[in-house]
Amino acid sequence: MAWSFRKRIKIIPGVHLNLSKSGISTSIGVKGASITLGSSGNYLNTNIPVLGISNRHRLSNPVNNMRPEIQEPLDLSDNIFSSDIHEITSQNMQGVKEAILLANRQRKDLKKDLLKIQTSLSSSKLKLSLSYFLVYGLIKKNIPDNIRIDIKAKKEAIKQAKEQIENCFVKLDIEFEPEIREQYRALVGAFKKLTTSQKIWDVTSAHFQDRVATRSSASTIVKKREVRFSIKSLPDIKSDYNALYFENANGADLYFYPSFIVMYSNNSNFALIGIDEITFNQSYVRFTETGAIPKDSKIIDRTWAKVNKNGTPDKRFKGNYQIPVVKYGEIKLRTNTGLNEEYEFSNYEFTEEFGKAFKDYQSTIKSLKQLN
Repeated sequence: MAWSFRKRIKIIPGVHLNLSKSGISTSIGVKGASITLGSSGNYLNTNIPVLGISNRHRLSNPVNNMRPEIQEPLDLSDNIFSSDIHEITSQNMQGVKEAILLANRQRKDLKKDLLKIQTSLSSSKLKLSLSYFLVYGLIKKNIPDNIRIDIKAKKEAIKQAKEQIENCFVKLDIEFEPEIREQYRALVGAFKKLTTSQKIWDVTSAHFQDRVATRSSASTIVKKREVRFSIKSLPDIKSDYNALYFENANGADLYFYPSFIVMYSNNSNFALIGIDEITFNQSYVRFTETGAIPKDSKIIDRTWAKVNKNGTPDKRFKGNYQIPVVKYGEIKLRTNTGLNEEYEFSNYEFTEEFGKAFKDYQSTIKSLKQLN
């Protein structure tokens, strides 16, 4: 009897996001829907709950520098990082998170089944070869014939399993009104410029120092690591709109979608935060740069390695030398639930442009939420 495989799987709930002047609506899931994979015969069932809910609504070597800053051992209490990922998810984002988890669990199950079928296929091919080698396949021709049918069925099951694995994702369907779409495009355009900054750093710790005691112009000591920003999407989410990706040097990376952010550590450890919940601050820092100055940064002042209170060079130190002060862009992200991230950029102008575009878009999202 030929082998057969059938796996009953749940259809992954899609997420439909509508942003209009009347508010924001997020609908999730197709309740009770399922799909059968493969031919009839022996089959496996995957029992995963289906969602049906609706809501209205990394790394390079560390760089230690000055802001104005200098290298110094840092107190762990001054580290800049977000809270535990499980504490950060917004309550009204739980439905979307469950849909993503469902897609991931189902893909894992299908990959396990695929491996079993592939192993079984190899075994069947070996049996077919042995049937001829041991002659019995030449005597009873129905034996190799049945094995061939079995092999064909397994190949088809492998094909279907692979196709289904490719389809195990949350479809994020976004519908904008024209004015809001243009505003979002402006945000994406500003972000793309920001990604071209020669240097982007994740500030991982900072604390104040006694300038008088150290004879330094540096008021804050920071530790930071170079990271990258890009247009990128999560494997569990498919959408016509890719995410704005912020790499995080000491925690989960950030993926900005049109109405929420995914803080993503791995496919089972992530949080979702509404964009309207973020406290977003964009400014600049006077950075006493002891290293190489990025080509897209501007020198706005100069100071001395050892200075007096009035900023003049301290002549008690031989070989005292000047240090350039450059203007870097700065972005800080906070939420009441524990998001706490800080970035610096060598190109201040691009940082300022992105900051304005983000605040404008976030203001629109907040106003739409208030209409619900």
